[in-house]
Parts: sequence; C-alpha cells; structure tokens
Amino acid sequence: MTFRWLCGVLRVRGKTDLLLVSLFAAGFAALPVFALLPSLWGFAVASLVTYAADEVLHARAPAFVRRLAALQLTRTLRFAVRTVMLLALAERMDAPDSVLVAALAVFSLHFTLVILYSAVHHAIRRRRSLPVVVRNLDMSEAGIPQAPPAFLYRRFLRKLLHLDLPAHAGLLAALAAGAWQAAGAGFALTAGLTAAAVVALLGQLRRARRMPGRDEVIGEVNRQLAAYRPEVALYFSFASVSRDFMYQVNMWIETLEQLDRRPLIILRERASFRFLSRTRIPVVCVPKADDVALLELPELRVVLYPGNAGKNVHMLRVAEAKHVFIGHGDSDKLASSNRVSKVYDEIWVAGRAGRDRYQRVRHAISDSAIVEVGRPQLSSIRLHADHVPGPLPTVLYAPTWEGWSDDDCHTSLIPMGVTLVEKLVAENVRVLYKPHPLTGKRSPAAAEADRAVRELLRADNERRDAERAQAAIAGARPRMDEITARLAELSGRLRGDDAQQTREARVPGPDGEAEWHELRAEWHRLFWASRGPVRHEVVTGQLPTLYECFDQADMLVSDVSSVVADFVASLKPYVLTNAHDLPDADFRAAYTTAGGAYLLDRDCARLPEILRSVREPRHDPMASERRVLKEYVLGPDHPTSMQRFDAAVEALAAKAEAERAQPQQEEERRVAVVVSGPTVLLT
Repeated sequence: MTFRWLCGVLRVRGKTDLLLVSLFAAGFAALPVFALLPSLWGFAVASLVTYAADEVLHARAPAFVRRLAALQLTRTLRFAVRTVMLLALAERMDAPDSVLVAALAVFSLHFTLVILYSAVHHAIRRRRSLPVVVRNLDMSEAGIPQAPPAFLYRRFLRKLLHLDLPAHAGLLAALAAGAWQAAGAGFALTAGLTAAAVVALLGQLRRARRMPGRDEVIGEVNRQLAAYRPEVALYFSFASVSRDFMYQVNMWIETLEQLDRRPLIILRERASFRFLSRTRIPVVCVPKADDVALLELPELRVVLYPGNAGKNVHMLRVAEAKHVFIGHGDSDKLASSNRVSKVYDEIWVAGRAGRDRYQRVRHAISDSAIVEVGRPQLSSIRLHADHVPGPLPTVLYAPTWEGWSDDDCHTSLIPMGVTLVEKLVAENVRVLYKPHPLTGKRSPAAAEADRAVRELLRADNERRDAERAQAAIAGARPRMDEITARLAELSGRLRGDDAQQTREARVPGPDGEAEWHELRAEWHRLFWASRGPVRHEVVTGQLPTLYECFDQADMLVSDVSSVVADFVASLKPYVLTNAHDLPDADFRAAYTTAGGAYLLDRDCARLPEILRSVREPRHDPMASERRVLKEYVLGPDHPTSMQRFDAAVEALAAKAEAERAQPQQEEERRVAVVVSGPTVLLT
C-alpha cells in the first residue's frame, strides 16, 4: 500500500520509475555535499546521474516532471542548481579567479541566450497559431510557410539547456588536470553553439512573419468548403480536452462516412483534433466562437452532437439547420435522458428503451422529437453463437468512471472493484480490465482502486508463466510498433505544429482505406496472439478497441453505462454491479439494461454462481431475457441500424430544406401579388 501511495504521489508507474526518481533525488542531494567537501569525482558522478536521470524521466515519467514543475522545480531551476554547485566546487578547489569569472560569464551568457531563444520561439509559435486547423481539405493555396526544423522548434528548452554540457565537462576536466585549456574550449563551445541556435531561430522568425492573416486563412477554408458543399456536420466540444474524450467522435466516423449526404466534422479544441481517428471526411477545428460564426455553410442541413457541452450554443444559433443530439452511447445514466436535450430539434436514440427513458423526465421532451435509429457502430460485434471460448473463461471488467459528482457516481471500482478482481483471480478466470478513460480524474479513491486492480492483475500474470508471455510480447512488439506508426500516418497525424499540418492538408484519395483496415486487423491479431489465452490484460489505449474486447470476452462485468447497452448486441452473458445492494426488483426497475443482466452484490458472493453461465452454457437462465432486451434497447435487426440512421438524416434534411424554401416561396407569392395588382386595374 505504501509503495502504491508513493507511486501515486510522485506520479510514476512502477519500481523502475521509482528507482530513477530516487537516483535523480540522490544526485541532486549529493551535488552540494561533494561541492563543499570538495570531491571532484563524486561531484562528476552525481552531476552525470542528474543529467541522465532527468532526461530518462522526461521520456518515461512525464507526469513526474510535470509534478516537479508544479512545485517550481523546473528544468531551468535544476540547470541553475547544477551550475551554482559547479562554481562552488571550482572555488573550493582553488581555481584561478580568471577561470571562475570566465565560467560565471559564460553560464550567465548561456542563460541569457536561452531566455532570448524562448522569446523568439514564443513569437514564432504565436504567429503560427491559425484561427482554423484543417484536415482533408486542400490548403496548399493558403500561403502557410514551412514550419521551423524540428531540432530548433520541438522540445527546444531541453536541448538548449543541455548545451551547458561542454562547459561543465570542460571545467571538470580542467579541475582534474590542473590545466585550464579544457575549460576554455568547453566555454567557447557552449557559448558558440547557443549563439548559433539563437541566430538560426531568428531566421525562422523572418519566415514566420509571412504567415497569412486570420481573414485570409478563413477565406481559404470557406472556398474549400464551398467546393465540397457539406450537408451534415458532426459538432464536438469538451471543456477538459484530451484524447480521453475523442472516443465520442471516433465512434461515429464510419457511420458518417456511409451517409448519402456529404459530412463534415467540426471540432472546437486543438488537442481533440490531434487524437481524431482516420477519416476521409473534411475536418475543421475552430477554437474561437467568433471564427465559428465566419464559417460559410449555406447547404448545411443537419448538425449532429455526440455530447452536451456549453460551446454547442455557438452552433445551435444556425437556424437554417436542424440540430440533433445523438450522444455517445445509450445508458441509464442522467446524460442519456437529460432535460438539456430539449434545445435540439430531435434526439436520436438506439431503441424503444431510449424513448421511454426520455418520457420519464416529466415530459420535458416531446415524444415526436425522439427518433429510434439503432447503433450503427455495433454491426461488427461477434454474436454469442459465433464465439469460440478459450481454455479459461474470459471476463471483461469495464467499470465506468466516478462522474462529475457523487450524485452521478455509478462506478463499482471504489466500493467493490478490488474485491471483484480478487475473486475473479481466485476463480481462475482470465480478466480483461478496461477502465473508463476518465477513471481517477476526480476521485482519489477511484484512482487508488484502479492502481490496486492493476497491481493484482500484474502479480497474477507473474504467476502465470510470465517469462514465456513476456518473450511473446517482446517478439510481437517491433511489428506492432511499425503498424502503429503507419496507422498514425494513415490517420493524417502529420508531423509538425498545427500550421504545418494544415499546410500539408489535402483532399484524400481512395488509397489507404483498405490498408488501414488490414493493418488494424493485423495489429489486433498480433496483440491477442502475443498475450495468449490465459494472461490478464489492462486495456487503456485506443487499441485494442472496446468492441475487440467484446469479441474476446465470454462475459462482461460493468456498471450502469453505455458499455452495457452496446454489449447487449452480442447476446453474451453480462453482469451489472449492484454496489448498494438494492433489492433485485428495485434495481431492475430503476435500470433498463438490468433486464437481461445477472446482478452482482457488493461482496461478490454471487460470483461463482454467475460464472456457471460461462462454464456451463446450458445453465444460462438470462439468455431469453437478453434476446428480448436487445431489441428493446438497440432496436430491430431489420432494417439495419445504418439504414435507419441514414433515413433519419434524409428525413430531417428534407424537413430543413422545406422550411428553408418556405420563406422564399412566400416572397415569390408576395412579389407575384404586387406585380399582378396593377395589371388587373389596367384591364
């Protein structure tokens, strides 16, 4: 417990990172000791440790580095500490005053040049900040200049501060030899390299001055949009921006690509844009509300919203289009029956359960505004009848997060997650653990439970032939890394800043789509094959996908969330956690998706009996209930969900077109009356 607590406080992941942090701290603590003794070789070793550990921690434990910065122990301060201690060592070893003065002058000049470089870098970055970032539109005529070279522009502070190494090494060598030429050479090299870097970046600043203005960039975007003529837009914003939220957009991409009308994706946060999955749909990221108003979308008929966010109002003002809340999954949570949804023209739900859920909100939402469209994303999920069990039952544990407040907290992690996983391991079950991306963001208790679950699974994996499993994983990793890099390239995640990516944006051709699907399938094959049929797995990244985990699992254990509703499509057994030990009848009455679920009490006493439905498939009393629930929650299989979704888009677009044409027809009738009036009088 103390180890996990310490890792949590320091924001590191395990023993290796904790060892690096210890070396890092010991190195800095030793610097003043060796400087004052004085001990040249002790100081040299401690200094080397601080440099090496600092650099490795930036790569392995960036959260720890951010924690240091929050405590004002920034890289710049660490640079200053090393420099001051080096000068103290030189003074204690009776270095000549001329050497000390030269060292102080060079280190001061170096630090001054670092400040100047930072200012120039900031000026370039500010000038290269575009009002709109684009993917899949041809922006070659926008006049955006090339980004500065990566070695000058990216992670510049780490590189610049490390230019003090020649001066440090030179002075230490001079102190060891008693000859000061090495110090002079090191000083000259540090000063010369830093000055050259500043001069090189100043040249890049001249290029950045040629960046097009706001009106020019938006004008070019509007010209490209006019040529494309989008009719349907997916609009997404979230206040707390990170890759954690992009699943809400990525889940709809393939559905949008199959529409009969031309789609567009509009994002509001730059960080969200970076984690967008591959798509051939044009994507426009517009951070400022004023710039959203400048987008010209005369043929836009339908706007789809996967989330309720404050910035939605910036698009809802477009009266010529129809606005639809589609959400990011049906569940029994408040978000799936929120009264705020009344601001939309329509609300699209998967099945009858979604309609009934909104009707329970005191009739705040008109029944005519609700349309059942199914869940097009679920078409690829493997059905229970097609599933081939492995040597051990595989249970997918996918708890939801702790919510924005305790009133909306449905997670089982805090009250029973550790107990559940302990008992699953004791039952000799393979566990796939996929926590919600936001787990632990609000609640320290949830974060602690998450760490405990991961540690339990890691420890049990070590017991289950760890060496052979690690060898298989290591053997597959090079090819998987190659695939990941290629997938990122096919996704349009080009190198460089936002301006560079917009500069290189082009209209996508047909190439790449088949390769994308083949590579993803190969990645998943390698992943599951390398893990083997008995190893537990913690799934946190974009790959493997949630639906791939569905296909691997014999059973789902989850909380009240959209994950359960989606899993219903497989017709496999699933378990809902009843963390508050409500009576079964009350729990099933409160939550629609509990209708076909096995209910698990807080102490998990029912778990062995529940697992019989996997170990003995004939003993599955909830199977018939799941078949009934599937249609109620997700809608009928025919017509397909994609057909129903596309029909809903067509119907609403036609309605928008009819309403838009109505004022024009009235104006034409009014003009006809005015014109025909004098004609009657003349006759």
